[in-house]
Amino acid sequence: MIALSPEAAAQVERLELYYVSMGRPQALRNLGHALAEASLIIVNAPERGLTAPRPYPYLAEFGLSWLKRGRYWIAYDPAVPIIAGVFFETDDIPNRLG
Repeated sequence: MIALSPEAAAQVERLELYYVSMGRPQALRNLGHALAEASLIIVNAPERGLTAPRPYPYLAEFGLSWLKRGRYWIAYDPAVPIIAGVFFETDDIPNRLG
């Protein structure tokens, strides 16, 4: 897996703690799979990312690329292989990104 920004690492940690507290081991596995798949795409085909999540086209102004893997939107910097954000699909991404 590629590196996570400090913000993305904190987001992943919060998700993991939530899944552990709720006794959801499959959700933990799904998160891990989503991050692993995104990492492979970011390293091997970074151009596959979208300019913004489809529900939030105005997030393109941040200059990140976005992948949807499983139930997660994953933001990354296309110039430097780093995951900048990890959001569950129903998160309020605009208010959590900035």
